[in-house]
Amino acid sequence: MAAGLRRYVEAIPGTPLPHGILNTCTDVRDVDDVHELLGVEWLALGCCPVQVWQDPCINDDESPGAPAQKEFCRPELEHAEPITVYAGSECSTMGWTYAEARAHAEAALELGEQQAVEAGFWTQKLTSSAVDLTPAAGPVNIAQGVAALEGCLAESYGGVGTLHVPAGAAALLGCCNLVGEDPASGALRTLAGNCVIIGAGYSAMNTGPGGIPADPGTAWLYITGPVVVRRGPTVTVPDQARQSVNIRTNDRRVLVERTYVVATTCVVCAIQVVTCP
Repeated sequence: MAAGLRRYVEAIPGTPLPHGILNTCTDVRDVDDVHELLGVEWLALGCCPVQVWQDPCINDDESPGAPAQKEFCRPELEHAEPITVYAGSECSTMGWTYAEARAHAEAALELGEQQAVEAGFWTQKLTSSAVDLTPAAGPVNIAQGVAALEGCLAESYGGVGTLHVPAGAAALLGCCNLVGEDPASGALRTLAGNCVIIGAGYSAMNTGPGGIPADPGTAWLYITGPVVVRRGPTVTVPDQARQSVNIRTNDRRVLVERTYVVATTCVVCAIQVVTCP
């Protein structure tokens, strides 16, 4: 059939992955305060250990007269920087109105922003802050990897954390029943209770600490404390039809963007796992 006889129909709709960074594992907060969207800082909570008191009166190891002292921990000042994601649409003014171009850009952002936020958080925080647990012998299987990560988190943070898994390695989590779906929330959780984010943006990056690309047949997994996502409103540029046209080319351009601030706390641990034997 000749191309000119094809009928124009609406675009095929899509749905972001259900266990990504903007879903049940994270605390997503819509904010309008521009100051919060420029970045945030806070005193870390839960990173200092709670100690066990040894009573000197019943401890035979204490020397007579030695003063009993309790330890104090100075909370660390933590911070998170903004991640701005965008989608832009371009077409001839003969084919698109401003309203159509804007609607297309808005739909593109809605479908793809989760992936972009995951990629931004992976690069901005995970790969730049992680302790690498990969043994000298090389990558481990995914069950060993999850066990090592959860042990690392438990040693420094007593609460529920977040396991970050590239979508390309997600199917392996079912091989050893490592993850199950919480019937109450729909979130994925490990046997230890940590929440699991499966990210398309993680899979697109798949880099280790320092940004080093994963070797073929391997993937990087990370674990952090809980994740809080601050999300700003969408902004359309330009916001008027006449400003969207390039009079030199007669093309129309419309861009829609949104700023996120993704924060986590305490330790970040990483390990390389085998995805292909």
